[in-house]
Amino acid sequence: MTTHAAFLPGLELSRILYEEAVRPILDAELPGLRYAAARVGSGSEVLGFDTARSADHEWGPRLDLFLAPGQDPGLRTALPGLLAERLPKEVRGWPTHFHRPDPDGPVGEMARTDGPVDHRVSVNDLGAWLGERLGVGLSAAPAVRDWLAMPQQTLAEVTGGAVFHDAPGSLTRARERLAWYPDEVWRYLLACQWQRVSQEEAFVGRCAEVGDDIGSSVVAGRLVRDLMRLCLLLHRRYAPYGKWLGSAFARLPSAGALAPSLRGAVTADRYPDRERHLCDAYERVAALQNDTGLAEPVDPATRPYHSRPFRVLHAERFARALANSLADPELRALPLTGGVDQWTDNTDLLGRPRALRAAVDAL
Repeated sequence: MTTHAAFLPGLELSRILYEEAVRPILDAELPGLRYAAARVGSGSEVLGFDTARSADHEWGPRLDLFLAPGQDPGLRTALPGLLAERLPKEVRGWPTHFHRPDPDGPVGEMARTDGPVDHRVSVNDLGAWLGERLGVGLSAAPAVRDWLAMPQQTLAEVTGGAVFHDAPGSLTRARERLAWYPDEVWRYLLACQWQRVSQEEAFVGRCAEVGDDIGSSVVAGRLVRDLMRLCLLLHRRYAPYGKWLGSAFARLPSAGALAPSLRGAVTADRYPDRERHLCDAYERVAALQNDTGLAEPVDPATRPYHSRPFRVLHAERFARALANSLADPELRALPLTGGVDQWTDNTDLLGRPRALRAAVDAL
């Protein structure tokens, strides 16, 4: 799709779609309708990372409507048709119609039309929508294993974005309830993330020792990723999937001080430099952990890996301190495996809430 319209952040375009197009139609045709209007769920704009490049697929004037309980159930099917006939063909120069280049594919792109608008205004039941994405509904606050079964990317999609109208208040309350982990769950996830670091920090040196410089670099990259996700946890930010991990990390208050060491670790072509940069990063992140006061302070200095000539943090010390600080008996009884995206990054699996919950229940 080609357009001469100036790029707008997607959330702003969604707000304009609601205020200038959707709301007037609802006010005129369905006065008294109780609903929430938002832009939440999937899409780079929900996390604030969209650019002009995003406009090539599933980006544009989009909106999510959530009908309050007790409304005419027929509205779920009638409203999309009403909007298809009444929506303007464009807002701010951006088409409201989406065309699928592959008729059987899920991806659409904006296109001009003279007929009804195949729009991207979804009409949802909030409880069902949450259940499809997170495996939890509206009835109660998530339990411990509910939290562990919810991917951080999906939590970011549900709690990010923007709400433009919420007469029932249910969407706002759900977002507030899911905004961040309870303190005990937070401590547990931090312990598990430190445990991940401890499991591989000595491998950077061991790979290099046997002449496997590529393997050493790969392990260093994995450790940098784990440290970035650890920093997001420490700053109470849900980690997005890989495409936006670096962008999310760059927004953290600690990113400016840490970025040179992390960048140095993944770009170094010699093991000694790789180790030096990693150790600097370890000590900085360890100090951040101590600053939270969530557990007893642990010496943040790096040290030898037992009798081997590799310098490491021995990150299990931080995992142990955090695990010892837990008061919740359910969390204390769990192995330090963590939430679902601490033990899998398979996109297809992370999109199956029931399978994730079954795996967590098996721990």
